[in-house]
Amino acid sequence: MKLHIELNPDLNEDEIRIVCRSADETIRRIQRFILEQAGGPKLSFFKGSEEYFFPMEDLLFFETEGDAVFAHTAGDAFRVRQRLYELEESLPRGFIRISKGCIVNLAQVYSITKDLSSSSLVRFSGSHKQVFLSRRYYRALKERLNERGIGYET
Repeated sequence: MKLHIELNPDLNEDEIRIVCRSADETIRRIQRFILEQAGGPKLSFFKGSEEYFFPMEDLLFFETEGDAVFAHTAGDAFRVRQRLYELEESLPRGFIRISKGCIVNLAQVYSITKDLSSSSLVRFSGSHKQVFLSRRYYRALKERLNERGIGYET
């Protein structure tokens, strides 16, 4: 891997460009690290004709509904323009996919109710909202929660 830094005092805004053969896990980790250092991705949230801006920490989860993607807070839901796979690539490490149609904020996970015969249920701090956790993603979520020292119930 080569690293090249070019200084250009004429730029209005810093630009980071990654040129690679494929976006493997190493490249994705570099991308997430850079975004975390820069304050995370800049997202706009929409409800009706209004555009909202609030900290990523306020988000519980992102979820697809038909062709749309919604960002959920404890008390509301907002549409986002990005697709779920785009969010997965750009969100900080504190977010993780838990099913085909959902990404959760690890810091907001309150409990997991494990169901061996079907999908488990994830509940969030300070909210009645809950989402289903696919069996395929259960182990990854559990490991990430343990890494961050976040407790959960089974």
